[in-house]
Amino acid sequence: MALKIGITGGIGSGKSVICRVFKQLSTPVFEADVWAKQLVNTHADIKTRLIDWYGTDIYTSNGTIDRKKLAGIIFNNQLELEKVNNLIHPVVRQEFLSWAENQESPYVIHEAAILFESGFYKMMDYNILISAPEKVRIERVMKRDKVSAAIVKERINKQWTDEQKRPLANVELVTNDKNLLIPQILKIDKQLKEHGKIW
Repeated sequence: MALKIGITGGIGSGKSVICRVFKQLSTPVFEADVWAKQLVNTHADIKTRLIDWYGTDIYTSNGTIDRKKLAGIIFNNQLELEKVNNLIHPVVRQEFLSWAENQESPYVIHEAAILFESGFYKMMDYNILISAPEKVRIERVMKRDKVSAAIVKERINKQWTDEQKRPLANVELVTNDKNLLIPQILKIDKQLKEHGKIW
């Protein structure tokens, strides 16, 4: 079976860019957030439970989740957020494990924003933390999402800090526009393909 490599990082850290490089190296990448968004619309048990909790209008007339309505429920309510996460994350986790079994590659990547927070990092063979200085992260997200620095800062404050994540990671890649990332990624790719380990 392929080695399972977790990749995580806070908002604006650059993990999506890192994953694109791994994809160019023909590495299968499972993007947990993308799968979660699909499963909310397609998985019968998830849909049934969300409707039980929040009513039929949590889904639009075409059967897709009303993201604005759901966000309004969970954004500033930690209990509701945890309830929804505890419903969706086990399904995403099982989808990843099934997906990983069917990949013909020396290793696969599981990219998730809350890899450590969810505890799923324990099921990975290695975990990579993507980090960047906060100033850089704020600038990136402001440019990407067309939002204010205050909004980005609020999002960052809702996530675990890099200091909390660092002890759980095997490797840290810093995306600060100074470190050359491609050689580091190529080194990791080579180690995993040739030796089945990162170092």
